[in-house]
Amino acid sequence: MKYISTRGGCSPQSFEDVLLTGLAPDGGLFVPEELPVLTADEIRSYQGLAYPELALKIITPFIGDEIPAGDLRAIIEESYAEFDHPEVAPLTQLAENEWMLELYHGPTLAFKDFALQVLGRLLEHVLTRKDQRVVILGATSGDTGSAALEGCRHSAHVDIFILHPHGRVSDVQRKQMTTVTGNNVFNLAVKGNFDDCQRIVKAAFADQSFLPTDRQLVAVNSINWARILMQIVYYFSAALKLGAPDQAVSFSVPTGNFGDIYAGYLAKGMGLPIERLIVATNKNDILHRFIHNNDYSVTDLSETFSPSMDILVSSNFERYLFDLFDRDGPTLADFMGRFGKQTLCVSEQQWQRVKDCFDSASVDDATTCEVIAEVFQQTGKLLDPHTAVGVKAARDCGGSADTPIIALATAHPAKFSEAITSAGLKTPELPVQLQDLFEREERYSVVANELDEVTSFIKAHCRR
Repeated sequence: MKYISTRGGCSPQSFEDVLLTGLAPDGGLFVPEELPVLTADEIRSYQGLAYPELALKIITPFIGDEIPAGDLRAIIEESYAEFDHPEVAPLTQLAENEWMLELYHGPTLAFKDFALQVLGRLLEHVLTRKDQRVVILGATSGDTGSAALEGCRHSAHVDIFILHPHGRVSDVQRKQMTTVTGNNVFNLAVKGNFDDCQRIVKAAFADQSFLPTDRQLVAVNSINWARILMQIVYYFSAALKLGAPDQAVSFSVPTGNFGDIYAGYLAKGMGLPIERLIVATNKNDILHRFIHNNDYSVTDLSETFSPSMDILVSSNFERYLFDLFDRDGPTLADFMGRFGKQTLCVSEQQWQRVKDCFDSASVDDATTCEVIAEVFQQTGKLLDPHTAVGVKAARDCGGSADTPIIALATAHPAKFSEAITSAGLKTPELPVQLQDLFEREERYSVVANELDEVTSFIKAHCRR
């Protein structure tokens, strides 16, 4: 399979090429040239498969023979052996036709583990074969950082630098990042917000002259296609458990960067019977405003109890817009060039296509806390604030009584004690593997919100 840029300015690339780059040379994002489509019989044949086996079935068409089948199987099996639940991604029923997909059973207790445990091993496989070293640069609003560091900290072929917004992630999220050990691991706390971190990352990718001549940047954010690819799998896993392809399902997805729900959009395009995809946002509601009002404009950033969604610029939304613009790269490039400078909208016909595919809701902090308390009282299940946003959006958007709706539980509640206590509940205990987290030594550097300061740090700390 080949991959093309959303901006239409570069030739088709192989899977290995896009794995080792992230952003396309023209500033766009890579997407598959064609999406593989599965028949109902093929999907039906996946029922009952263990999660690693299902993952192998789903992702193989996207990789082809670039990675030998035996090696790919070993990578997947090793990645999910790190999870603490035998089902890897179990479903929990909250109410009649209301379900929660638990995506927090990986090493860092967040959904990012599903992709980044695999991504780290894929990179190691390819870089070992190529005898190549790279620099990973990523930005995180909370969970990506620790998952990426865990996935790459043992690699002899990678130096990894993660930017996070200084003082704008939870204490647990910060400690998970800054206590990861390894001489190839670096944490930078940027004096700004997540969008500032992301802007610096994109600018660094556009001009890599600060790197040694034998290095290149690799992305671990969801701009890296491999991240999106691995997230498609759990949509199939959840839907199959509820009877797909013979039963349609809907998903409610707490999202800030549009990566997680974009994976659901791809699963639907591959043939999974998804009735509705619900975009669940907090007060930072650019995606909700676009879906409901055809208003694609930047507002001021608000700090919330769900910090991983405190994002104004949803990078992966460009991948969906590429399809919305009928894969016309130059037209999309012009549209994205005007983003942030003026209020944007699409044609009425395009907007109708958006509404046919997505629904959305915006949930404030007070309501988030109410949902956390209500679900705990009714079921005994403790939700993290992002998951609570997803559950509330699912309930607000309604839908067919015959269609199960699944809210994605994206993180363990212990990572967000402030939201839990604000809901009137006790501070959640850290899981066994994190019991000593606050006793571990932190290691990070606070830097200015400046590209030059970040690139100078990377240049000074790259292993020679």
